[in-house]
Amino acid sequence: MRRTAFLALFVSLAFTACSSSTSPGSSGGRSTAITVGNDFYSISPDTVVSGATITWTWATPSNGHTVNWDSGPGALPPNSGATQTSGTYVATLTTAGTYHYHCAVHGAAMSGVIVAQ
Repeated sequence: MRRTAFLALFVSLAFTACSSSTSPGSSGGRSTAITVGNDFYSISPDTVVSGATITWTWATPSNGHTVNWDSGPGALPPNSGATQTSGTYVATLTTAGTYHYHCAVHGAAMSGVIVAQ
């Protein structure tokens, strides 16, 4: 039963990710909403407009995760802080360039890249 519920949730998230990953809008044609799940970020937008605000929302229930910036142009947004299991984190990417981020708990195994244009 638990496995079936997990599979249904996974399929639902995958469908949502695929259906919204190319939505047009002010973010360069990609969603600026990222779900933080158990050991993954979904969707990680690949391109946004410089100045776009990105929102990470923790799925419930979720293991503890963070959003920590590795590199990017100029000053990086602040990290999300302490490990979270719920809630949201918002960052604005003010300078054009490539931004790399990861979860402090999972390192490179849970990471993402966003290009601001």
